[in-house]
Amino acid sequence: MKKKMIWKKPVALDELNHTPEYMGSYLDIRFTGVTDDTLTATMPVTPKVHQPYGILHGGASVALAETVGSYASSLVVDTAQFMVVGMEVNANHLKPVASGMVRAVCSPLHLGTKTHVWDIRIYNDADQLTCVSRLTVAVIEKRVF
Repeated sequence: MKKKMIWKKPVALDELNHTPEYMGSYLDIRFTGVTDDTLTATMPVTPKVHQPYGILHGGASVALAETVGSYASSLVVDTAQFMVVGMEVNANHLKPVASGMVRAVCSPLHLGTKTHVWDIRIYNDADQLTCVSRLTVAVIEKRVF
């Protein structure tokens, strides 16, 4: 059975990758794939994102998860009217990664009018699951802070 397209408009990865500087750009997060109901991003595992033992810092995995989930939420709302902000994020780190690239695949668990809940699965270069994360996002009226 074909999955339903969830995006408000066609997703242009080039546009997602050319946003102004933000945390994800400092971590070299790049959007690399989109399907009808998933958004994928990658992040290189270098010393910049290591913890003291030389493996991927859990906080960097969480930053990757929150980045891909937040962008996904922004793609399913009318951004002229609404903005999306993280409410809660959690992660279970399952396998260490010392080098290479990690890939985060984000899919919806719930897409309501006030909240979104995303499942983000992070894989290493060998396609092994290294982290499972869940992100809850609030959909609020657009405003300036």
